[in-house]
Amino acid sequence: MAEIPVISLDKYRDLVGDKTIEKIHSEASSLSEKTLVHINSTYQGGGVAEILNSLIILLNDVGIKTDWRVLHGNQDFFSITKKFHNALQGEKINLTDLKKRVYYIANVNNAIFTHLNHDFVIIHDPQPLPIITCYKKRQPWIWRCHIDISEPMKELWDYLKMFILKYDAMIVSMDKFRERDLPNHIMPQYIIRPSINPLNIKNNDISESTVSKYMSKMGISQDKPIISQISRFDKWKDPEGMVKIFKLIKKKVDCKLVLMGSMATDDPEGQEIFENVEKTVGDDKDIHLVMNAPDIEVNALQRASSVVIQRSLKEGFAITVSEALWKKTPVVASNVGGIPSQIIDGKNGYLLEPMNLNGFADRITHLINNPNVAKEMGQYGRNHVKNNFLITRHLMDYINLMNKLS
Repeated sequence: MAEIPVISLDKYRDLVGDKTIEKIHSEASSLSEKTLVHINSTYQGGGVAEILNSLIILLNDVGIKTDWRVLHGNQDFFSITKKFHNALQGEKINLTDLKKRVYYIANVNNAIFTHLNHDFVIIHDPQPLPIITCYKKRQPWIWRCHIDISEPMKELWDYLKMFILKYDAMIVSMDKFRERDLPNHIMPQYIIRPSINPLNIKNNDISESTVSKYMSKMGISQDKPIISQISRFDKWKDPEGMVKIFKLIKKKVDCKLVLMGSMATDDPEGQEIFENVEKTVGDDKDIHLVMNAPDIEVNALQRASSVVIQRSLKEGFAITVSEALWKKTPVVASNVGGIPSQIIDGKNGYLLEPMNLNGFADRITHLINNPNVAKEMGQYGRNHVKNNFLITRHLMDYINLMNKLS
């Protein structure tokens, strides 16, 4: 029987070095008798679930007994929490008592069959936020917010704040996401940036022949330069706007666009967004839409692309940027959220304001026409991710925080 690859910290030695691995083990040793649980709202689709799939296994590998619970909810609940998600990023919604009641009752129901006797509890994003009110708190509770909350809708923020203030700490991805109306002595706010797992199927090194095999399997020939955006089909990623940019690029260089996206179980808007993009694309043979691709196909596309784009209107972090940079592919992206921490403008890609469609078209065209520049940027990008955005650094950040809170 072939050896089945299992995630373990030791397998990262060649990438990050012995000192990093030994330091992680050393810092985790004081937590070896501790238990931890993560709660979020979906087991697949989107960066949170992807990170947890790797992080939780590594936490267990270093001796911290870590569980994962997924919040259950009906369509009404996820429709409301999607509205909350949008409102936390600045959109206006009608915050009715009915919405609050559906939101809260779903969390109460989940608490009935979610038994938490752990030493640490980490709650991800707004969906399970109120569940803290259903327990007699005897341990540190941490709220990990992955989205851009720099300009939340005030009415919703004031409502959610009464739950947030029950927590012992809060984690955000960027300093600019810290909430200024939560003083640090009342609610400590820590910065932990997301990461990629370089050894999973999506990011592991694969051969050019393997890339070609999976590109053919998707029905995408490599006879022209390929540009791609890999994101949820979400209005904040504006895939329809990406089609407009592609039409500008096509006036200057013959190429293809691939929009690859996923559907998450906690996002009821995705299907409608996808159908709208389909209508916008029409019968253009140089635009390919790929839905819910397996990780190996994501890997292949990011390597086959001359340029990867991340034109988000709002963004928490966008680990797809680090994924592409890890594969030595330059990225042209919006100067929003956590993206500027990953892209150093002119070094491993370009940053632009989201509505600068002509700027996006010009930068992408420049990289297609100058492959040597793209290659240099790609190598710089790989090194930048290696130094800042690998799962081992993420693991150490959590261990340091748990040691501090314990």
